[in-house]
Amino acid sequence: MDMRVRPYRSVLYIPGSKERALEKARTLPVDAIIFDLEDAVAPAEKVAARDTLRAALAQGYGKRTTLVRINGLETEWGADDLAAAAQMDCDAILLPKVESTAQLDAAAAVTDKPLWAMMETPRAMLNAAAIAAHPRLAGMVMGTNDLAKELQSRFRTDRLPMLTGIGLCLLAAKAEGVVIVDGVYNAFKDDDGLRAECEQGRDMGMDGKTLIHPAQVDIANAAFAPSEVEIDLARRQIAAFEEAAAQGQGVAVVDGKIVENLHVATAREILAKAEAIETLAAE
Repeated sequence: MDMRVRPYRSVLYIPGSKERALEKARTLPVDAIIFDLEDAVAPAEKVAARDTLRAALAQGYGKRTTLVRINGLETEWGADDLAAAAQMDCDAILLPKVESTAQLDAAAAVTDKPLWAMMETPRAMLNAAAIAAHPRLAGMVMGTNDLAKELQSRFRTDRLPMLTGIGLCLLAAKAEGVVIVDGVYNAFKDDDGLRAECEQGRDMGMDGKTLIHPAQVDIANAAFAPSEVEIDLARRQIAAFEEAAAQGQGVAVVDGKIVENLHVATAREILAKAEAIETLAAE
């Protein structure tokens, strides 16, 4: 499926060491899962977590995209995590704190699986264009908690302190046609705050949002899905443009606005994404 169409509305972190959480994830209406071997797993559990996660992935997660986040290759667990993940039944491997293409090269030398990059430091923001252009990169995940720490910024509901960094990553991802999903919203009981941040990310062009709790899934799914209004407009734009083209005209008018080829391309993407979401929901 085209990466621009495949749904990534909700991307839920699940600890790779927790069998109960791994089992429950199969029942959740998420588009993608990040199976975490890094932050969510205590040092004493990291080795055992590889086997736990391998067994869980072997049972399958339907049409959900499955990503395994390993520990950094500079850590004592990173190399073994990468070797283990390379043999797991997952769609891609997520590398933490990517700051250069050299880190992607090191992982690519070990596995043929697609690679995703956690973008969570100022250096990552400055090198986003090169990272996104790496031939093995399939997606970016914004690590906004770590970015805020590195920036020494204060929390603001509008995320103004980190918008430059987020924007650099977004531009890089869109330029190279790779997926990019927004960072987590920590207050998992604050539905209004989550909804507002999802809407901000969607307005900017994010493909979806990473989540830390199942209670956040429905809000993210709704925010990043095409609305009924958008779907209706897309259909009318396509129909009007096709009718205009049949009459030898290069543009159409819908709701008093010009419709050109670029609008039709966007309209077709909207309908394709809506169809993909329906397919995933019907599983």
